[in-house]
Amino acid sequence: MSLLEAALAVQKNAYAPYSKFRVGAAIRSGSGAVYRGCNVENVAYPEGTCAEAGAIAAMIAGGDTAIAEIVVVADSAEPTTPCGGCRQKLKEFAAPEVKVIMATLDGASLTMTVADLLPGAFSASHMDRA
Repeated sequence: MSLLEAALAVQKNAYAPYSKFRVGAAIRSGSGAVYRGCNVENVAYPEGTCAEAGAIAAMIAGGDTAIAEIVVVADSAEPTTPCGGCRQKLKEFAAPEVKVIMATLDGASLTMTVADLLPGAFSASHMDRA
C-alpha cells in the first residue's frame, strides 16, 4: 500500500461531526514502517486534533522517531497544508528536506519540504543559552 493509499484509507475514519472536514495522514518513518492518523473532534474541542499529530503519535508509540515522508489528504478543492502546530511537530521529527505531499480526494497534489512549510522554525539551537 502506498502512503497515498494509506492516507486515503484512514481519512475515511476521521471523526469530524462538527466541521465535517475529514483529514487523513500517513507517515513513512526512517525504519520504513507506515503510521496513519486522522483528525478527531469533540464537543469540548471542536477544532479537534489533527491527522498529522495523530500519525506522529502513532509513530512514536511504534518506537520510531524520524519521519522520512508524509502524505496528508483532505476533501478540499485544493491541497490543504498542515496547521502551524503540526508544522512545528513535523519539524521536530523530520529533516528540513523531507517531502510533505498534500493531496485532495480529486487527485490534485502539492509537494513541499518541511523547510518550505515552516521557514524560520524554532529549534533546540535557539535554547543554547538555557
